[in-house]
Amino acid sequence: MVKVLLCEDVKELGWLGDAVEVSAGYARNYLLPQGLAIVPTEANLRSLAKEAATRAEQRKLDRERLKEAAATVEGAEAVVAAKANEQGVLFGSVGAGEIAENLRAQGFKVADEMVQLAEHIKQVGTHSITLIFDKDLTATVNVVVVAESATGPPKADENKPDDQGK
Repeated sequence: MVKVLLCEDVKELGWLGDAVEVSAGYARNYLLPQGLAIVPTEANLRSLAKEAATRAEQRKLDRERLKEAAATVEGAEAVVAAKANEQGVLFGSVGAGEIAENLRAQGFKVADEMVQLAEHIKQVGTHSITLIFDKDLTATVNVVVVAESATGPPKADENKPDDQGK
């Protein structure tokens, strides 16, 4: 194990300015060559201190925005129309992208990856869905899937006589 000083935020490892212990191979083969970490010397610690404080403040502001977005969307309802048979089984499925798109159309700040589905929705009805904004910040929304007719409207020229032969 070696101690390194992070120069960037590294998911699942730490934030800029953090001194973390990692395996020697991970540091030597990935973190140091990619410029994600440096050897923790006194000079390096001082040079990263200001940037670390700025990033910490930015993360705090981002977290507040996420809390506000989660509180706003909590309990919202997304209505999605999909083709289904008479028993209410969808011909396709409703996925995270369609749900997030519907919520964005209503003015909520939701990314596709925030919508957590165990599996795609394949049944007409109301489904409770969890949105994950951060590790410990979630919101619950209801998705109402309504059946849209399996056959679309008839084409315009199918039922009209052809007037060109007269």
